[in-house]
This record gives sequence, C-alpha cells and structure tokens, in this order.
Amino acid sequence: LALSSLSNTLAVNNSGRWWGIINVASSTNLLTDSKNVQLVLDPSLQLLSRKQRKLIRQNPGILHSVSSGLQTAIKECKWQFRNRRWNCPTSQGPNIFGKIVNRGCRETAFIFAITSAGVTHSVARSCSEGSIESCTCDYRRRGPGGPDWHWGGCSDNIDFGRLFGREFVDSSEKGRDLRFLMNLHNNEAGRMTVFSEMRQECKCHGMSGSCTVRTCWMRLPTFRAVGDVLKDRFDGASRVIYGNKGSNRASRVELHHLEPENPAHKPPSPHDLVYFEKSPNFCTYSGKTGTAGTAGRFCNSSSLGLDGCELLCCGRGYRTRTQRVTERCNCTFHWCCHVSCLNCTNTQVLHECL
Repeated sequence: LALSSLSNTLAVNNSGRWWGIINVASSTNLLTDSKNVQLVLDPSLQLLSRKQRKLIRQNPGILHSVSSGLQTAIKECKWQFRNRRWNCPTSQGPNIFGKIVNRGCRETAFIFAITSAGVTHSVARSCSEGSIESCTCDYRRRGPGGPDWHWGGCSDNIDFGRLFGREFVDSSEKGRDLRFLMNLHNNEAGRMTVFSEMRQECKCHGMSGSCTVRTCWMRLPTFRAVGDVLKDRFDGASRVIYGNKGSNRASRVELHHLEPENPAHKPPSPHDLVYFEKSPNFCTYSGKTGTAGTAGRFCNSSSLGLDGCELLCCGRGYRTRTQRVTERCNCTFHWCCHVSCLNCTNTQVLHECL
C-alpha cells in the first residue's frame, strides 16, 4: 500500500477494506480537510461509499478522527486476542481482516463491534478537542447537579459520535439477510458500549485547595475499557436466528427480529454481541476460511489457559529455543538533562507451536 507525502493516514471501513491517501487527484476522489489541505483517496483501492464520502465532506476535520478510531480499534482487537488461536490477524490486502468478515461467527461479531466503537469513541473525543468543525463539547449538562457539585466543563460529545458512527459505519451494510441484521446489531452494540462506559469526572474548587464545590462533566472511557467490555461480551455472545416475523423482509429498524437459536435463552439485548454460525477452530491453515493456523505462534508452556502450549498449539506439540536479548537497563537521570543506561543481556526461553 503506497502513500504519498501528503499524509501517512490509513483507515479501514467497517467491511475491512483499506483505503489510503495518494497524490493523484480527480473530481471523484478529492477531499479537503479543515485546514484546506487536499487529501486524495486512492482510486486503485476500494473506495468509501458515496454516503461515507458525503459525510466526510459535511464534517470538515472528521477524516483523521475516523482514521485514528479505526486504527485504535485494530490495535485493541489484536491486544484482546493476543493469546487466542484467532489473534485478530490483519493484512494489507483488499480485506484487512481477511475472509472472517464474510462469516457470521463470534470473531466477526467482535470485529464489527470494536471498529464501530472505535469510530464513535474517536469522533466523540475529537468534538470536545475542537478538531471537527461541525461539533463541539456537549454543553447540555449545565447548572445544578448535586448538593456540592454542578454540571460544567466540556463533556465529550457522545451523542454526535454515536449519530455519526451510525450513519458512517452502518451505511456499509447492504441486503436484507441474517448477516445484515447481525452486522447492524453488533455495530450498535459497539456504540452502546462506548456510551454506557462514560463516567462523571470532576474538578474541585475552593480556598487553599479545599473542595467546597465541584464542577463535573462526562468523560469517555479509555478505549481499553471498551475493549475489555466487548471481549467479555464476545465470550458470552448469543447465537441467533430470524424471528417468526423477520423472514426475508427484515429492515434496518427491525432488529428485534433476531431471536436466540435456543428458545430457552433470553433474547439478546442491544449491548450483546450476536452470531449465527460456529467459529472455525483456527488450528490449521485454510484457504477456504482464510485462517492462518497457529503454527509458529509463541506459547506459554507453564499455562493451562488459552495461551498455554497444549491449547494454543492444538495438541501438535511445540519446539523450544533460546535467544539472547540485549536491552537498556539500570537507567539513571542526571540533572539536567541526560539519561545514562547500561546494556543488559538476558537469555530468553521461547516455545513455538509446531
């Protein structure tokens, strides 16, 4: 993937397709950001939809926010699944997440939820930072709040983030089938997670550092907190089918047509992740499913968990090797302003799946 010197920004849309910036402009791929810098979408790659491009034009400054949010989501996905057989692998092909995005399994559900959450989180934060011309802080929370505090400050604009995220991300979905309903549900679950994890943050005011009164506002959670919640919901995801009324006429507003496959289970809530097919075992390479397998992955020989060699290597066994690693150590700060370190060499024992 080649980028020009105009920008090193990369992003993906929710279908997992890369898009980038190049230095070849035409009337169909030219965008202008809030500083009147011309940014050009790569015409050789899968472009954003017409609606997505319109949304970017209508909200100057939002292009970098969307890109940042999607990159953050990818990093979080990799961190959450770093010790699993499926470790959120990505590539620079047409579909960054590979063929898994075309399936209906738990991993697909997480990808859609985390990328949707990433856009919402980044846009809501960018509003309060003044990076987007069409939105600002959420100033609706003003005035009395409690006996010793009041609303004020600059709340992150979660409502704008959710609205833009719904318009931008969901516009990638087409069709009327179960996959369409599943993807829309998981997109919304990602946005709902960002919203529900927002917390009140306060600053004290008073003489000599006392806290006579506090000014409070609403702050977004860290994206790690969002990832942790979505990972828990991945583990407890609901397998779904069409409801009796869904048939083939389900629409965007009829998400209640998703029902649990097991009638004894409760219907999935808007916060739950949903899927409709069993996951591959991810143990071996498969061109059909697009799975890379776990051969060559590092495992923990002393763990009985998912990162342990027995489970991660799928019973195939593992090889052990040692390597010497030199790192900076025993660093000392000298006033002012110099840091001196020693070089320490350690021997690491690595276990690699066969």
